[in-house]
Amino acid sequence: MGVLRKRGGRMILQHPRLAWDGARVIVRALDSQHLYGWLNARLGDLAGPAYQQALSDSSNRLWWTERMDAPQAEAGLWRARLADLLQNRPELAEPLRELIWEAATRLAEPPAA
Repeated sequence: MGVLRKRGGRMILQHPRLAWDGARVIVRALDSQHLYGWLNARLGDLAGPAYQQALSDSSNRLWWTERMDAPQAEAGLWRARLADLLQNRPELAEPLRELIWEAATRLAEPPAA
């Protein structure tokens, strides 16, 4: 994930980029029932039950919608949600980056037979 930037010899996380990367990965993960369950548990452990409920709400909206731009709309909601999380709890930036990286890695793996 392209969320690191070198500054003064050390790497820092860019919260806005982390929020966008996370939002896109989360929305993509909603297409996978197996990955959804894993992400729901991990997101709940990291950010709490409100984020698990938000993930469930997103999944339901994507399942029932007929809008072609629904994934983009959900990504926008998640970007804002993750930006708020990082603003209020900046100590979660690195664990969130790790979660996003692991989810993206799992998305790239071939489906289990």
